[in-house]
Amino acid sequence: MMELSSQTRKLVILFLDTDKHVSPFEPLLVTDLFPDAQLLLYSNVEPKDVKRIVQDAMFPRGPEGVKYTKMFIGGYDVKKVEEIVEIVKKTMFPPFEFTVIVDPRGANTTAAAAVAKTLELSLKHGLGDLKNKNVTILAGTGPVGVATAILYGLEGSNVILTSRSQERALNTAQRVNKEIGAEKVKGVKAATQDEIGKAIQKADIVLATGAAGVRLLKLDTLKKYGSRCKVLADVNAVPPTGIEGLKPSDKDKEVLPGIYGVGALRIGSLKNAVLAELFKLAAKTPKGVLDYKAAYEIAKKMIKVM
Repeated sequence: MMELSSQTRKLVILFLDTDKHVSPFEPLLVTDLFPDAQLLLYSNVEPKDVKRIVQDAMFPRGPEGVKYTKMFIGGYDVKKVEEIVEIVKKTMFPPFEFTVIVDPRGANTTAAAAVAKTLELSLKHGLGDLKNKNVTILAGTGPVGVATAILYGLEGSNVILTSRSQERALNTAQRVNKEIGAEKVKGVKAATQDEIGKAIQKADIVLATGAAGVRLLKLDTLKKYGSRCKVLADVNAVPPTGIEGLKPSDKDKEVLPGIYGVGALRIGSLKNAVLAELFKLAAKTPKGVLDYKAAYEIAKKMIKVM
Protein backbone atom coordinates (compact mmCIF):
# COMPACT_ATOMS: atom_id res chain seq x y z
CA MET A 1 0.00 0.00 0.00
CA MET A 2 1.39 3.37 -1.00
CA GLU A 3 1.65 5.76 1.97
CA LEU A 4 0.80 9.42 1.37
CA SER A 5 2.43 12.30 3.18
CA SER A 6 0.47 14.16 5.85
CA GLN A 7 0.39 17.19 3.53
CA THR A 8 -1.65 15.25 0.96
CA ARG A 9 -4.07 13.61 3.36
CA LYS A 10 -7.59 14.98 3.46
CA LEU A 11 -9.72 15.13 6.60
CA VAL A 12 -12.68 12.80 6.08
CA ILE A 13 -15.68 12.81 8.43
CA LEU A 14 -18.31 10.08 8.34
CA PHE A 15 -21.74 11.14 9.64
CA LEU A 16 -23.82 8.22 10.92
CA ASP A 17 -27.43 9.21 11.60
CA THR A 18 -30.25 7.01 12.91
CA ASP A 19 -32.87 9.23 11.24
CA LYS A 20 -34.35 9.12 7.74
CA HIS A 21 -32.25 12.12 6.76
CA VAL A 22 -28.88 13.21 8.10
CA SER A 23 -29.31 16.50 9.92
CA PRO A 24 -27.67 19.30 7.91
CA PHE A 25 -26.68 21.09 11.13
CA GLU A 26 -23.33 19.44 11.82
CA PRO A 27 -22.23 19.00 8.19
CA LEU A 28 -22.86 22.71 7.53
CA LEU A 29 -20.87 23.68 10.62
CA VAL A 30 -18.00 21.41 9.54
CA THR A 31 -18.04 22.82 6.02
CA ASP A 32 -17.23 26.26 7.43
CA LEU A 33 -14.64 24.89 9.87
CA PHE A 34 -12.85 22.66 7.36
CA PRO A 35 -13.66 23.75 3.77
CA ASP A 36 -11.37 21.08 2.27
CA ALA A 37 -12.75 18.17 4.31
CA GLN A 38 -14.66 15.32 2.67
CA LEU A 39 -18.02 14.51 4.28
CA LEU A 40 -19.63 11.08 3.93
CA LEU A 41 -23.29 10.94 5.03
CA TYR A 42 -25.09 7.79 6.17
CA SER A 43 -28.81 7.98 7.07
CA ASN A 44 -31.21 5.40 8.53
CA VAL A 45 -28.24 3.69 10.17
CA GLU A 46 -29.11 0.56 12.14
CA PRO A 47 -26.78 -1.16 14.63
CA LYS A 48 -26.48 -4.14 12.26
CA ASP A 49 -25.00 -1.85 9.59
CA VAL A 50 -22.29 -0.33 11.74
CA LYS A 51 -19.58 -2.98 11.91
CA ARG A 52 -19.20 -3.11 8.14
CA ILE A 53 -19.18 0.70 7.79
CA VAL A 54 -16.49 1.01 10.47
CA GLN A 55 -14.34 -1.76 9.03
CA ASP A 56 -14.55 -0.22 5.56
CA ALA A 57 -13.44 3.10 7.08
CA MET A 58 -10.58 1.62 9.09
CA PHE A 59 -8.37 -0.01 6.48
CA PRO A 60 -8.15 1.86 3.12
CA ARG A 61 -5.94 4.72 4.39
CA GLY A 62 -3.52 2.56 6.38
CA PRO A 63 -2.43 2.95 10.03
CA GLU A 64 -1.28 6.55 9.51
CA GLY A 65 -4.06 7.64 7.19
CA VAL A 66 -6.83 6.42 9.50
CA LYS A 67 -5.83 9.19 11.91
CA TYR A 68 -7.33 11.63 9.40
CA THR A 69 -10.65 9.78 9.38
CA LYS A 70 -13.27 10.91 11.93
CA MET A 71 -16.83 9.87 12.74
CA PHE A 72 -19.87 11.74 14.04
CA ILE A 73 -22.81 9.76 15.44
CA GLY A 74 -26.21 11.41 15.80
CA GLY A 75 -29.97 10.98 15.53
CA TYR A 76 -33.08 11.30 17.68
CA ASP A 77 -33.03 7.65 18.78
CA VAL A 78 -30.63 7.93 21.72
CA LYS A 79 -30.85 4.25 22.63
CA LYS A 80 -29.91 3.29 19.09
CA VAL A 81 -27.09 5.86 19.11
CA GLU A 82 -25.72 4.27 22.28
CA GLU A 83 -25.83 0.82 20.66
CA ILE A 84 -24.01 2.16 17.62
CA VAL A 85 -21.29 3.76 19.76
CA GLU A 86 -20.63 0.47 21.55
CA ILE A 87 -20.35 -1.38 18.23
CA VAL A 88 -17.96 1.25 16.89
CA LYS A 89 -15.72 0.94 19.97
CA LYS A 90 -15.70 -2.86 19.80
CA THR A 91 -14.97 -2.90 16.06
CA MET A 92 -11.88 -0.66 16.11
CA PHE A 93 -8.50 -1.98 17.25
CA PRO A 94 -4.91 -0.65 17.20
CA PRO A 95 -3.51 0.74 15.00
CA PHE A 96 -6.77 1.17 13.04
CA GLU A 97 -8.63 3.59 15.31
CA PHE A 98 -10.15 7.02 14.75
CA THR A 99 -11.86 9.72 16.79
CA VAL A 100 -15.64 9.60 17.27
CA ILE A 101 -17.93 12.47 18.29
CA VAL A 102 -21.23 11.49 19.91
CA ASP A 103 -23.98 14.12 20.02
CA PRO A 104 -27.49 12.71 19.38
CA ARG A 105 -29.41 15.66 17.94
CA GLY A 106 -27.26 18.05 19.94
CA ALA A 107 -28.24 16.62 23.34
CA ASN A 108 -24.69 16.30 24.70
CA THR A 109 -23.51 19.73 23.62
CA THR A 110 -26.77 21.38 24.75
CA ALA A 111 -26.49 19.70 28.14
CA ALA A 112 -22.87 20.73 28.50
CA ALA A 113 -23.72 24.34 27.66
CA ALA A 114 -26.73 24.43 30.00
CA VAL A 115 -24.83 23.05 32.99
CA ALA A 116 -21.88 25.35 32.31
CA LYS A 117 -24.16 28.39 32.10
CA THR A 118 -25.81 27.56 35.43
CA LEU A 119 -22.36 27.08 36.95
CA GLU A 120 -21.34 30.48 35.60
CA LEU A 121 -24.35 32.19 37.20
CA SER A 122 -23.92 30.25 40.44
CA LEU A 123 -20.34 31.45 40.80
CA LYS A 124 -21.19 34.99 39.74
CA HIS A 125 -23.95 35.40 42.31
CA GLY A 126 -22.14 33.87 45.27
CA LEU A 127 -23.67 30.39 45.32
CA GLY A 128 -20.34 28.74 44.60
CA ASP A 129 -19.64 25.68 42.47
CA LEU A 130 -22.02 22.78 41.85
CA LYS A 131 -20.82 20.43 44.57
CA ASN A 132 -23.60 19.59 47.05
CA LYS A 133 -26.02 21.95 45.32
CA ASN A 134 -29.65 20.92 44.92
CA VAL A 135 -30.70 20.91 41.28
CA THR A 136 -34.16 20.27 39.83
CA ILE A 137 -34.36 19.32 36.16
CA LEU A 138 -37.89 19.83 34.86
CA ALA A 139 -39.11 17.37 32.20
CA GLY A 140 -35.74 15.71 32.56
CA THR A 141 -36.29 12.28 31.01
CA GLY A 142 -35.40 13.33 27.46
CA PRO A 143 -31.88 13.25 25.97
CA VAL A 144 -30.89 16.73 27.22
CA GLY A 145 -32.36 16.11 30.66
CA VAL A 146 -30.52 12.81 31.03
CA ALA A 147 -27.18 14.29 29.95
CA THR A 148 -27.57 17.29 32.29
CA ALA A 149 -28.48 14.99 35.19
CA ILE A 150 -25.32 12.98 34.56
CA LEU A 151 -23.15 16.08 34.45
CA TYR A 152 -24.67 17.57 37.61
CA GLY A 153 -24.28 14.22 39.35
CA LEU A 154 -20.62 13.99 38.33
CA GLU A 155 -20.12 17.50 39.72
CA GLY A 156 -21.49 16.33 43.07
CA SER A 157 -24.94 17.92 42.89
CA ASN A 158 -28.07 16.38 44.34
CA VAL A 159 -30.57 16.13 41.50
CA ILE A 160 -34.35 15.85 41.30
CA LEU A 161 -35.45 14.84 37.83
CA THR A 162 -39.14 15.29 36.97
CA SER A 163 -41.54 13.73 34.49
CA ARG A 164 -45.31 13.54 34.04
CA SER A 165 -44.83 9.77 34.50
CA GLN A 166 -43.62 8.46 37.86
CA GLU A 167 -42.38 5.25 36.25
CA ARG A 168 -40.40 7.10 33.61
CA ALA A 169 -38.90 9.45 36.20
CA LEU A 170 -37.80 6.54 38.42
CA ASN A 171 -36.38 4.52 35.51
CA THR A 172 -34.44 7.51 34.18
CA ALA A 173 -33.02 8.35 37.60
CA GLN A 174 -31.91 4.74 38.01
CA ARG A 175 -30.21 4.85 34.63
CA VAL A 176 -28.38 8.09 35.48
CA ASN A 177 -27.25 6.81 38.89
CA LYS A 178 -25.85 3.71 37.22
CA GLU A 179 -23.95 5.87 34.74
CA ILE A 180 -22.35 8.07 37.41
CA GLY A 181 -21.83 5.27 39.93
CA ALA A 182 -23.59 7.03 42.80
CA GLU A 183 -27.11 7.64 44.11
CA LYS A 184 -27.24 11.34 43.28
CA VAL A 185 -30.46 11.53 41.25
CA LYS A 186 -34.07 11.08 42.36
CA GLY A 187 -36.97 10.79 39.93
CA VAL A 188 -40.34 12.32 40.83
CA LYS A 189 -43.69 12.80 39.12
CA ALA A 190 -44.45 16.47 38.50
CA ALA A 191 -47.37 17.17 36.16
CA THR A 192 -49.25 19.94 37.99
CA GLN A 193 -47.89 23.30 39.11
CA ASP A 194 -48.18 22.20 42.76
CA GLU A 195 -46.16 19.06 42.01
CA ILE A 196 -43.59 21.12 40.11
CA GLY A 197 -43.51 23.56 43.01
CA LYS A 198 -42.76 20.81 45.50
CA ALA A 199 -40.02 19.51 43.17
CA ILE A 200 -38.25 22.90 43.21
CA GLN A 201 -38.86 23.68 46.89
CA LYS A 202 -35.30 22.84 47.99
CA ALA A 203 -33.58 23.64 44.69
CA ASP A 204 -30.67 26.03 44.40
CA ILE A 205 -30.78 25.63 40.61
CA VAL A 206 -33.74 24.91 38.33
CA LEU A 207 -33.24 23.84 34.71
CA ALA A 208 -36.12 23.32 32.27
CA THR A 209 -35.37 20.76 29.55
CA GLY A 210 -38.86 20.13 28.22
CA ALA A 211 -40.24 20.07 24.70
CA ALA A 212 -40.38 23.19 22.55
CA GLY A 213 -43.34 25.46 23.28
CA VAL A 214 -44.27 23.87 26.62
CA ARG A 215 -44.55 26.05 29.74
CA LEU A 216 -43.24 24.07 32.72
CA LEU A 217 -42.79 26.60 35.50
CA LYS A 218 -45.12 29.55 36.08
CA LEU A 219 -43.94 32.68 37.83
CA ASP A 220 -46.54 32.31 40.60
CA THR A 221 -45.24 28.80 41.29
CA LEU A 222 -41.68 30.08 41.47
CA LYS A 223 -42.77 32.84 43.87
CA LYS A 224 -44.60 30.37 46.10
CA TYR A 225 -42.08 27.54 46.19
CA GLY A 226 -38.75 28.88 44.95
CA SER A 227 -37.51 30.91 47.91
CA ARG A 228 -34.23 28.96 48.00
CA CYS A 229 -33.59 29.15 44.25
CA LYS A 230 -30.77 31.32 42.93
CA VAL A 231 -30.32 30.18 39.32
CA LEU A 232 -32.76 29.40 36.50
CA ALA A 233 -32.08 28.09 32.99
CA ASP A 234 -34.31 27.08 30.08
CA VAL A 235 -33.38 25.28 26.84
CA ASN A 236 -36.72 26.01 25.11
CA ALA A 237 -36.62 28.96 22.72
CA VAL A 238 -40.12 28.43 21.26
CA PRO A 239 -42.98 30.43 22.83
CA PRO A 240 -44.22 29.82 25.42
CA THR A 241 -40.85 29.32 27.05
CA GLY A 242 -40.31 26.63 29.66
CA ILE A 243 -40.00 29.14 32.51
CA GLU A 244 -42.32 32.13 32.65
CA GLY A 245 -40.47 35.43 32.89
CA LEU A 246 -37.29 34.08 31.29
CA LYS A 247 -36.81 35.03 27.63
CA PRO A 248 -34.57 33.07 25.23
CA SER A 249 -32.23 36.04 24.87
CA ASP A 250 -31.79 36.62 28.60
CA LYS A 251 -28.19 36.36 29.71
CA ASP A 252 -28.28 37.08 33.43
CA LYS A 253 -31.79 38.29 34.16
CA GLU A 254 -33.08 38.82 37.67
CA VAL A 255 -36.41 37.04 37.16
CA LEU A 256 -37.38 37.56 40.79
CA PRO A 257 -35.38 39.25 43.56
CA GLY A 258 -32.21 37.20 44.02
CA ILE A 259 -33.10 34.68 41.29
CA TYR A 260 -31.06 34.96 38.08
CA GLY A 261 -31.75 33.23 34.78
CA VAL A 262 -30.25 32.37 31.42
CA GLY A 263 -32.36 31.72 28.33
CA ALA A 264 -32.26 29.20 25.51
CA LEU A 265 -30.53 31.37 22.91
CA ARG A 266 -27.64 32.08 25.28
CA ILE A 267 -27.32 28.37 26.02
CA GLY A 268 -27.63 27.61 22.30
CA SER A 269 -24.88 30.02 21.40
CA LEU A 270 -22.49 28.29 23.80
CA LYS A 271 -23.69 24.88 22.56
CA ASN A 272 -22.74 25.78 18.96
CA ALA A 273 -19.33 27.03 20.06
CA VAL A 274 -18.75 23.83 22.04
CA LEU A 275 -19.69 21.70 19.03
CA ALA A 276 -17.24 23.59 16.82
CA GLU A 277 -14.48 23.04 19.38
CA LEU A 278 -15.35 19.35 19.56
CA PHE A 279 -14.78 19.01 15.82
CA LYS A 280 -11.51 20.94 16.08
CA LEU A 281 -10.41 18.66 18.91
CA ALA A 282 -11.39 15.57 16.92
CA ALA A 283 -9.40 16.81 13.92
CA LYS A 284 -6.16 16.86 15.93
CA THR A 285 -6.88 13.83 18.15
CA PRO A 286 -5.83 10.45 16.68
CA LYS A 287 -8.42 8.33 18.49
CA GLY A 288 -11.02 8.24 21.26
CA VAL A 289 -14.69 9.00 21.90
CA LEU A 290 -15.75 12.59 22.54
CA ASP A 291 -19.13 12.66 24.31
CA TYR A 292 -20.91 14.76 26.97
CA LYS A 293 -17.83 14.71 29.22
CA ALA A 294 -15.57 16.19 26.55
CA ALA A 295 -18.27 18.71 25.62
CA TYR A 296 -18.61 19.84 29.24
CA GLU A 297 -14.87 20.30 29.71
CA ILE A 298 -14.85 22.52 26.64
CA ALA A 299 -17.88 24.46 27.89
CA LYS A 300 -16.22 25.11 31.25
CA LYS A 301 -13.09 26.37 29.53
CA MET A 302 -15.22 28.72 27.45
CA ILE A 303 -16.79 30.28 30.52
CA LYS A 304 -13.30 30.29 32.08
CA VAL A 305 -14.17 27.82 34.85
CA MET A 306 -11.98 24.76 35.41
